[in-house]
Amino acid sequence: MSFPVPDDLPDDASLARRVGQAAPATDHEAEAELCRRLAPRVRQYGLRHLRNDAAAADLMQQVMLLMIERLRAGVLREPERLASFVFGICRMVVLDLRRGHARHERLLETWGEALLPPEAALPNFDHERLARCLARLSERERTVLLLTFYDDMPAAALAHELDLSPTNVRVIRHRGLERLRTCVIGGTP
Repeated sequence: MSFPVPDDLPDDASLARRVGQAAPATDHEAEAELCRRLAPRVRQYGLRHLRNDAAAADLMQQVMLLMIERLRAGVLREPERLASFVFGICRMVVLDLRRGHARHERLLETWGEALLPPEAALPNFDHERLARCLARLSERERTVLLLTFYDDMPAAALAHELDLSPTNVRVIRHRGLERLRTCVIGGTP
């Protein structure tokens, strides 16, 4: 599938030839134009096959790099078939990603339990003590700690939410953590 190219612009095959013939120097204009034309289609391919926006963007970057490397090396014999060449690269990269994911899952199934620390090494955690220690903190310290660790809010967002400065939020968080650690480790419950 190729899109119409205005008469004053070279077609994909001409650009591919220019990239291949420019070695050892590079024709950055031709490379950039090929990427501009093909990257959106590769990204769509990635969205369709990987069903993840970030993975599709990664695929697009990887395929564009591979395409340029192979064009520079003169691997493409028929520049008229550039689109097929690029989507062949896409297919191979997606297959490699899927194989790697499947291999990762098999390794986790086989060796996952061995990666866990032994039960004896895990501390006996007293959730009730933690709750009592959290209750002993000031309301401001408790709010900052809960929003930081449960809602995963950065200091700037917390500062805006609580009408404080980001520096003040970090000081409150530091002091609250210190008081909480002292209480949980051996302070008064």
